[in-house]
Amino acid sequence: MLNGRLYRAAFVPFVFALAIAAFSLTGRANPLRSTLAPDAFEGRPAFAELTGLAAEFPNRRPGSRGDQALAGHIARELERLGGTGAHSPEGWVGGFTVRTRRFTGQTIDGERQLTTIVAQRPGSTDAKPLVIVAHRDAAAGRARAELSATAALLELARVFAARETQRTIVLVSTSGGSGGDAGAADFAAGHSGPFDGAIVLGDLAGTRERKPFVVPYSDASGSAPVRLQRTVDSAITLETGSDPGAPSGIGQLAHLAFPLTVGEQGPLNAAGIGAVLVQVSGEHGPSSSDRVSAQRLEAFGRAVLSAVDALDSGADLPSGTQTGLLIQRKTIPAWAVRLLAAALLLPPLIVAADGLARARRRRQAVGRWSLWTLLCAVPFLGAALFAVLLGALGIIGATPSAPLPPNALSFDGAAARAVLAVLLVFTLAWLLWPMLLRRLGLSARPDSDGAGVGMLLVLLGVGVVVWALNPFAALLLLPAMHVWLLIVSPELRPRRPAALALVAIGLLPLVLLMAFYAHQLGLGPGRVAWMAVLLVAGGHIGAPAVLLWSVALGCATATAMLALTLGSSTSGPRDDDMKEVTIRGPLSYAGPGSLGGTESALRR
Repeated sequence: MLNGRLYRAAFVPFVFALAIAAFSLTGRANPLRSTLAPDAFEGRPAFAELTGLAAEFPNRRPGSRGDQALAGHIARELERLGGTGAHSPEGWVGGFTVRTRRFTGQTIDGERQLTTIVAQRPGSTDAKPLVIVAHRDAAAGRARAELSATAALLELARVFAARETQRTIVLVSTSGGSGGDAGAADFAAGHSGPFDGAIVLGDLAGTRERKPFVVPYSDASGSAPVRLQRTVDSAITLETGSDPGAPSGIGQLAHLAFPLTVGEQGPLNAAGIGAVLVQVSGEHGPSSSDRVSAQRLEAFGRAVLSAVDALDSGADLPSGTQTGLLIQRKTIPAWAVRLLAAALLLPPLIVAADGLARARRRRQAVGRWSLWTLLCAVPFLGAALFAVLLGALGIIGATPSAPLPPNALSFDGAAARAVLAVLLVFTLAWLLWPMLLRRLGLSARPDSDGAGVGMLLVLLGVGVVVWALNPFAALLLLPAMHVWLLIVSPELRPRRPAALALVAIGLLPLVLLMAFYAHQLGLGPGRVAWMAVLLVAGGHIGAPAVLLWSVALGCATATAMLALTLGSSTSGPRDDDMKEVTIRGPLSYAGPGSLGGTESALRR
């Protein structure tokens, strides 16, 4: 049914697309460097403050009394640094104006009243301001490594109070960073920007290292500007003497295809404020029992100060987020990835159009089988809607829109019951699925060659829509679009074990995506399932994405059913294009001896 020659010929445009993409590669931006010594950041006072804060405010659940008391303490400390900045014979002094914002946000404990402290010190020019953000709340008691961000923020405030800067410096103490990032999201939504960039302080004193130390990812498509990333990387290398690491190519592809990050830089990048998270424990984050080091706090505190000094005296960073792919000191722009993905979409699209024409000549009900494929998505969609309902009714206690970090994502009894309930709804939907098909006059089993063409049309439709929205996400579907052509065609369909192996190969990119995030965040199977439920219930995976993923998984289910169907049916008339013509000549000529009279014919 599918034309192999046409499929191979359709790869010709990919060669030209690859050549164009090769010429689109650009070099990475050079980092900005500071000319000032960052030794003004003193590690001993900062570490002493960290110890004192951990003892005075051991319990800091978001919105709790401890969290609110610490917010008041931070506001008073910043207010002591002075009001409007001014010059004196000794130089630039004071300069912070402090304001407090209270709002309601979703946290790991559900909806809570939260407080954000914003301190602003004007610069000597009207250049775009720089933002430094640190959250003060924690899911567990003490959590000294997590609290080191607040201690560093206060020490940086003391440094900037006595130092003149060209750009306005904005210090932000948020709550909700332990899960949900409500404080950072509220600040990003209500900021009066534009800002040149933001540095989010995370675990700066922990003794457990996980690279990369600089996390640039966004809650939406893209990441922080490359120059901002490289500037902070360079400062860390200079002050700590160690390589901060860099996001891997697979990691970039995963975050671009399926944006998911647990740091406060995520909502800032999504709002258009280029931001990076500086954290010793990488994207995973610290645990509440991690030990802390005064030397580590001083080194990373000075690295942040050096990066801020470099950004302060440098040119403005590019606006928006970086949407390209960084590989081997080169940047592949997003438009080049889109072009390559389109070229790889072309062969299955052309073959599907040819297969549709052949199926229509045989009068096969391709439309009905396309509907059958779409109905395979109903159980997946029903389970997702049930998860949303659980969140809306408050049955799931806390459903923040941002992903929860590992230390706040506990797979307890309530989480297990919620996951089990969603799985039961999914199972029930499949049990009722044949009844739905009978009501619509459809067969539950694919008994026609048109079922393969119908499935392929739906899968390609999803692929084109995903490509238009996010070309990196379309890369996840490309292997399935190509490999499953062997299952769709009855002439090429292998035996059942090999066909099921092809189905698995098509799903391999999705499996690898899940495995990457599970490894990156240190999640087991239970917590992966729980996070998936929370992402859907909290709205991080929006309705369009839920619909597209449900249809894509429905196509995978339909393909698996086709793989289990051995042989091909004979419904509908056949035409001559079932076999490729290999002998050319007049149509009325049947070959030597066809009419008799030859010696070979007489011998018969």
